[in-house]
Amino acid sequence: MSNGKQHFKVCFCWSRVFKVRGGEIPEDIKKVFESYSMNEIMSRDNLISFLEKEQNEVINVTKKAQNIFNSKHLNVVHRKGLTLEAFFKFLLGDKNFVHQSKVHQNMDAPLSHYYIYTGHNSYLTGNQLSSDCSIEPIKKALKKGVRVIELDLWPNITKDDIDVCHGGTLTTPVKLGKCLKAIKEDAFSFSEYPVILTFEDHLHPYPYLQEKVAQMVKSTFGSMLFIPKSDMDVFPSPNKLMKRILISTKPPPKNNPEESDNSKISPTQRGRSENGLNNHIQYQQQIQLEEGDEDEVPKYRDLIAIHATKHKGGMENFGSHGSSNKVGRCSMNELALEDAVAEHSHQLIRFTQRNILRVYPKGARVDSSNYDPLIAWLRGAQMVAFNMQGYGRFLWMMQGFFRANGGCGYVKKPDFLLSNDGVCDEVFNSMALPIKKTLKVKIYMGEGWRADFHFRHFDYCSPPDFYVRVGMVGVPADTNKMRKTKTVNDQWIPIWNENEEFEFPIRVPELALLRIDVKDYDPSGEDEFAGQTCLPVSELRTGIRCVPLYNRRGDVYRSVKLLMRFDFSTPLIN
Repeated sequence: MSNGKQHFKVCFCWSRVFKVRGGEIPEDIKKVFESYSMNEIMSRDNLISFLEKEQNEVINVTKKAQNIFNSKHLNVVHRKGLTLEAFFKFLLGDKNFVHQSKVHQNMDAPLSHYYIYTGHNSYLTGNQLSSDCSIEPIKKALKKGVRVIELDLWPNITKDDIDVCHGGTLTTPVKLGKCLKAIKEDAFSFSEYPVILTFEDHLHPYPYLQEKVAQMVKSTFGSMLFIPKSDMDVFPSPNKLMKRILISTKPPPKNNPEESDNSKISPTQRGRSENGLNNHIQYQQQIQLEEGDEDEVPKYRDLIAIHATKHKGGMENFGSHGSSNKVGRCSMNELALEDAVAEHSHQLIRFTQRNILRVYPKGARVDSSNYDPLIAWLRGAQMVAFNMQGYGRFLWMMQGFFRANGGCGYVKKPDFLLSNDGVCDEVFNSMALPIKKTLKVKIYMGEGWRADFHFRHFDYCSPPDFYVRVGMVGVPADTNKMRKTKTVNDQWIPIWNENEEFEFPIRVPELALLRIDVKDYDPSGEDEFAGQTCLPVSELRTGIRCVPLYNRRGDVYRSVKLLMRFDFSTPLIN
């Protein structure tokens, strides 16, 4: 390298020369600094003014400014103020992220008033037919804030223990005990709000195995387990369930004589092996030793906090949940949901105002792909179950949506889905709704790829040619195609000094998501992925903000980020 230029061999025949601009700062950022500084120093009062006027900060602004000054890595000059370089470091640092990092929504409403971060077949490492079952995807999901873990329960080959696997496939099982212990270890490592375990229970022919599940659940979770005193007519709030674990599954029939008789039938008569019989007897003896009294053995039904039920009758009666005043959970796959929303959206919404609706992928998604979650969210479905082990646009939307509310895994539903005043009619016909606000997005620069990627990852012979795409997803009237910036050629640190600004009119901001991705232009083939994020519009912090980017699977890069500006404007009312 010499004279600020770097040479690369191309086809071993000639050299191309590229200018290295790693230390440059966008012109707009320089102008902002000049506006809030004197003699090339930004004082604390100047910084407070910047935070109030440019960043629209209103809470604890003086304290925030002092914390910025106290940051050792910013190299504040003699404590007098920030240099341009220090100001630039602050803008790209974690104190200036685009989304809020704390829980700020009302968490005292019933569970049915929240969207809940939900996994589907949470134990699978890959596809739905032949991948391994493991505790690792469960642990990873919990560490990312997922609050609903699904486990499929099956009797093992000797009918004396419980396997977790995708039944009828070639997936290798994992023991239920290992899954429960992993859940206990990581349930609240990321969020302290309740974890719900949905059991897809295939143990009904073996009531003694359901008893074993009850014992395992109680002994593993202990006081963490939420056990309701009776069937609930209203769900508790997330605040009341902090650091608690809830079980949700279809309960066995109450006081069913056949069930009681089946549990006493000799395992030999049921076609089980002698080894299975011995294990069953040992298990019953172990329960009596541990509990002291067989009557104290926890009953499977009693541990179920959220009862899963099948809706009876036509969709026109869906909102009534039968004649019962008790709350529960119903499930339907994405295809059933699409059929239901065509004519019965209002019934679905009425149901989800008190009860929980779980939507899950259709069976044809053997590659663990996902569906559009907005269809379900718009009808109030709380548990939109996703395959977390894959990647793609819909999973990125799911991950972005639950970055809201501090990433705690619970997001309050919009008020229009909790009322009966007919507002939903307008939302379903969103083109007729007025524009509530317009989001203006400006891209300044990006950095971090040289630190997180091999220098030949994008182009073998030259630095990458980056461009950014932005787009909005939400109700149909708010959704539009991705729009792109100009391509910055041959730069690891792309800077868009030209007016790269986009506007998005928004009618329902509560369900709007801003999609952002970066790609490396490839004239000879498909453009290379270079990072993505999805941001809930209602959570955006305005002003000049740092936007961390994520890889295809939703893991945040260590260094890759964009510097952008976000501003809202509201239409004038005549």
